[in-house]
Amino acid sequence: MRAAVIKQHGPPESISFEDRPVPAPEAMQVLVKIKACGLNHLDLWVRRGVPGHKFPLPLVPGSDITGIVDKAGVGVSRFKTGDRVIIDPALSCGYCASCQAGRNHLCARWGLLGETDDGGCQEYLAVHERQVSILPSQLTFEQGACIPINFVTAWQMLVGKAGIRPGETILIHGAGSGVSVACIQIAKMHGLQIFVTSSSEEKLQRTRLIGGHRFLNTSKESFREAVRNLTGKQGVDVVVDHVGEPTFMDSIRALKKGGRLVSCGATAGSELKIDWKHVFFKNLALLGSTYGTRGDFCEVLRHFESGKLTAVLDSTVKLADLARAHAALEERAVFGKTVALLP
Repeated sequence: MRAAVIKQHGPPESISFEDRPVPAPEAMQVLVKIKACGLNHLDLWVRRGVPGHKFPLPLVPGSDITGIVDKAGVGVSRFKTGDRVIIDPALSCGYCASCQAGRNHLCARWGLLGETDDGGCQEYLAVHERQVSILPSQLTFEQGACIPINFVTAWQMLVGKAGIRPGETILIHGAGSGVSVACIQIAKMHGLQIFVTSSSEEKLQRTRLIGGHRFLNTSKESFREAVRNLTGKQGVDVVVDHVGEPTFMDSIRALKKGGRLVSCGATAGSELKIDWKHVFFKNLALLGSTYGTRGDFCEVLRHFESGKLTAVLDSTVKLADLARAHAALEERAVFGKTVALLP
């Protein structure tokens, strides 16, 4: 089988391709013929490297995986050859107290396909059956590959951590990113008033179609001042900030008293300087979040099945064009999701 491999950190062109043997599924594993794999900012971090963090190179990237069951290992009873499936990329032991309590994202051995173990940018992958679900019949493989990282992360941030409630106001940064697109839909589904930011007027207008209400062009105005003016100087209840250094302090200032800031990353820098008095004077909560639980994954799938959530697909590429897709993500030239298609 063909596989994209990151052997050393570097630019998009450092992604190499090699032939590997098709794995045989072990007991309780399912061998999946991969049809589509969605790209995330996580893939850029894996390729470029993160100071202070060691990735297990060489590594096959890609966490958002859909495909067809090719073979079921001994003990697998839930799936058969030919089933259309989607994979939960979360890895955990399955036995510890956190896993048994349904909080597998807190497992000491937690990880992700494409980050701590080989992911979906290859033609076949063997995974434990607990990670596999039937792909809703109305979804294409490409649409399914838009779901796991972005929507499960967004669900855990907004529902699990921030505890959003109908009628609240929310500010979501980076209108075109996959996780922001997911946050907008989930906030709309829960009845919030949604403020979105971007330096691109085109991206702002596209968010209107998926549920945005107020559109703040950061190339023309301060989002903090705009929020202040639009909320009668009160601020918003919730801020989603996965940008980091350039926005974080103004995001804190944009919150009303008792507000919550939730973050799943820092794409523009993580060395933050915080004026802490704003946090305790205003009774704010700063919430960190990474991916979500198996329950979140199943809940998100149910909402896709019912049509309450929809995939936002920017473009598809062939696996051989993975470097070009990485470059487009780095240039922030994507709205929603880029998906690599496999033969």
